[in-house]
Amino acid sequence: MGELVRLDLDDGIATITLDSQHNRNALSRQLVSELGECLDDAAAARSRVIVLRHEGPAFCAGADLKERSDEPPKGDGPLDSSPMVDVMRRLMEGPAPTIAAVDGAVRAGGIGLMASCDLVVVHEDVGFALTEVRIGVAPAIISVPILRRVPASRIAAAMLTGEPFNAAEARDMGLVTHVTDDVTTVVDHLCGGIRAGAPRAVTETKRVLGRVPTLDLDTAFDEMRRLSDELFRGPDAAEGMAAFREKRPPVWPT
Repeated sequence: MGELVRLDLDDGIATITLDSQHNRNALSRQLVSELGECLDDAAAARSRVIVLRHEGPAFCAGADLKERSDEPPKGDGPLDSSPMVDVMRRLMEGPAPTIAAVDGAVRAGGIGLMASCDLVVVHEDVGFALTEVRIGVAPAIISVPILRRVPASRIAAAMLTGEPFNAAEARDMGLVTHVTDDVTTVVDHLCGGIRAGAPRAVTETKRVLGRVPTLDLDTAFDEMRRLSDELFRGPDAAEGMAAFREKRPPVWPT
């Protein structure tokens, strides 16, 4: 169990909680390292869903600026963003759907962490800001997950000015998927819906969502035709269609 990040496993749902309240869950080396370890453990447990949540009034304040200011500006010092890249890639590309449960403010790198999740559920009072330009840097690494969700023109003003924006604006631009006054209830409903699907079908659907938009039309239809034929011939489809005929819940492999 980490000091700043903890993992709870319950009935196929892995809940990872950021709990570094003294610095508003800033992305310190320790927090990012522990987050990676929790993702390792969630994968080892073959979790069906991963929920990323937080304690305290902020989901994530972005980079730990105090820690960064203590690092040498040149040379081979400890400045290394690859662990953060690894965490974001695993949230984006891992087989289990990922859900960000956001009840507090999100800034800078925290928006990239949030945007790396497949589904993003935020409280209607949450505020956001991409403040990198105001401290002399660019939202470089986090632009990768953000710009896979949001057209560049929709988020250009926020990135170029650092001005804050609200939950409704974040939903309108596509940065978040759900805005609500009860984050826990919406997340629980989404987890239940994901767990109702066949495990491989859910994993393949996550892959489809990421891959198809990157393909040309002919390649997309060719790959998806092969996948559809394979799945319809598989045991999960046989069980799902039998359950439909027999008016009972399907029984999926664990």
